Amino acid sequence: MIEVCKGTNLSVFLQRIKQKEEMENKRPIVLNNLEEWDFTDYIDSLIQKEEAVDLEFKIAKDGLPNSLWDTYSSFANTDGGVIILGVKEYKQQFIIEGLTKEQISQYKKDFWNQINNPDCVNGNLLSDNDLYEGCYKGKNLLLIYVPRATRIQRPIYRTRNPFGGHTFKRNHEGDYKCTDAEVKRLIADSDENHPRDSRILCNYSMEDIDKETLTQYRQLFANLKPSHPWLSLNDLEFLTKLEAYRKDRHTKEEGFTLAGILMFGKTESITDPECAPNYFPDYREHLGADDSLRWSDRICPDGTWEANLFQFYRKVYPKLTVILPKPFQIRNGIRIDETPTHIAIREAFINTLIHCDFSEEGNIVVEQWVDKYRFKNPGTMLVSKTQYYSGGDSVCRNKALQKMFMLIGFSEKAGSGVNKIIKGWREANWQKPYVEELNRPDKVELTLPMISLLPDDAVIKLKELFDGKIEKLTQDELTALVTCYSENEINNTQLQYVIPQHRSDITKMLKKLCNEGFLIAEGNGRGTKYHINESEGKFETLEDKVESSESNMESSESNMESSESNMESSESNMESLRSNMESSKQNKQRMTFEELQTLIISLSQDYISIEEIATKVHKTLKYLINFIIPRMLQNGTIERLYPGIPNHPKQKYKATNKNFNKQ
Repeated sequence: MIEVCKGTNLSVFLQRIKQKEEMENKRPIVLNNLEEWDFTDYIDSLIQKEEAVDLEFKIAKDGLPNSLWDTYSSFANTDGGVIILGVKEYKQQFIIEGLTKEQISQYKKDFWNQINNPDCVNGNLLSDNDLYEGCYKGKNLLLIYVPRATRIQRPIYRTRNPFGGHTFKRNHEGDYKCTDAEVKRLIADSDENHPRDSRILCNYSMEDIDKETLTQYRQLFANLKPSHPWLSLNDLEFLTKLEAYRKDRHTKEEGFTLAGILMFGKTESITDPECAPNYFPDYREHLGADDSLRWSDRICPDGTWEANLFQFYRKVYPKLTVILPKPFQIRNGIRIDETPTHIAIREAFINTLIHCDFSEEGNIVVEQWVDKYRFKNPGTMLVSKTQYYSGGDSVCRNKALQKMFMLIGFSEKAGSGVNKIIKGWREANWQKPYVEELNRPDKVELTLPMISLLPDDAVIKLKELFDGKIEKLTQDELTALVTCYSENEINNTQLQYVIPQHRSDITKMLKKLCNEGFLIAEGNGRGTKYHINESEGKFETLEDKVESSESNMESSESNMESSESNMESSESNMESLRSNMESSKQNKQRMTFEELQTLIISLSQDYISIEEIATKVHKTLKYLINFIIPRMLQNGTIERLYPGIPNHPKQKYKATNKNFNKQ
């Protein structure tokens, strides 16, 4: 039973955490019923999670530790987090030491005094509801929720000086001191009135503009807006309207902007130290069957083309979408080839370009695999992950670049880009996209998995297996079942990245599926694994058939006494069953690995599923998956259809017809 101390509000505190985690595709907290999800459950989940990028335990035995303010700074400058006072770490284990009531009272007083002291930290982001004191198994704890600082609030730093190691950020190893260069980038990002790409470059002229790029852009603009008044302007006037060229009213300085050169410039003009010396856009395709090759195709600055952002987009976007299906659609008499998935890819690609921090080390990297896309850009996110996933907040680092892409129909300014990405992936029934922030150097990575949550073949087989009972399952229950079928086994942790529920709710769901006969649990606690309960359905293994045959024989023998006319038929059937059973047992005993390997090779001259192999060689799936297929893959006698995705739901195998040693 929870003991709530006076003046605290568990619901408000957990709601703040929920808002953060629920939108981040992590492990959201469900707060529909606090009697089921209480403080004890919450602390249990944190202890199991261990210290992470958004969680810090401190024992605080002798007062507020000075390191608390380093963590406060790092959480505020990264993506927020929770500090728990009263927990000791010993040999990578977390021990609940607890605090006295008197300690908590004094710590709260000291905390508010210090957080409002500019000699301690430069800004207070917290309110009363961000501190919570509660009792966990008889031990009192003090929890502090630190939100992510907004763009204009950052950096949050120690003392009155942000430089010299007084500003912190967070990674999985803990708090680390920002370099002065990192602090300068945080300060630059906080200035909403002066976007990064509006910077005027010194000594740049029309000679630095690639004329072919500008001509192609103007043609696209004219196709989209054939009566637009800008079409009559000369090139320099047109570029001025695009904010590729501007005049500063205060300093009277004028010239080409960073955005203008990045979008329309020549390669050597872009990589000049005055502009973006680290610039190197890179597309890497990994679609080939040869695993030894680093990529099957690559597009990067190689001297054969002007590698500005416009040309990079025009070269790469068709590559990204060529493998996507294009269903034939007619809308208002016009053929529509672009699906929501195409739109999602385009939005993800454009976002990578317009949100890039071109002053940071690192490259723009766009990667494509059989099972996913990944978009990487240098820099940090200007909004929290919560805001990112919810969409609607248009906060862009390079507003002029955004405008340039928007005017030719490639970008949205209303902040709907992320919504379109998630919508496109949801309609394709693929796993939800997720974004990560990395550091040293700062980098944002958006991954779009192309793994179906409900593969058609898996759903069909599960319907056959459970005689249509899966029709009554919820979407999350069906997803769990399909994931288990595709992966052969699942655990709670795996499902947390597939199903938007907290671990405790996933545990309840898995128990329900076990009780209803869909799953079988093995193990205890966090090590529990779940398997499809094939004994409940039609997919019988050879051993199941043998047992069934023996049972039928016993039934036949019983019926012989009461049915003379059926006796001979029953005896005949029993002999046949016994013969088949003995033959199967003998085959299982006599077939060596080499013999079984030879048989599988003969059956796998074209790609074949593991289920088909199991049926034809009269072996169980579990036996083949655990003992035979891995050995054949190691021998090189078979290969996967999806070599980089061993557990792909549509995985198949094919003989390589290579020589192998019979050992």
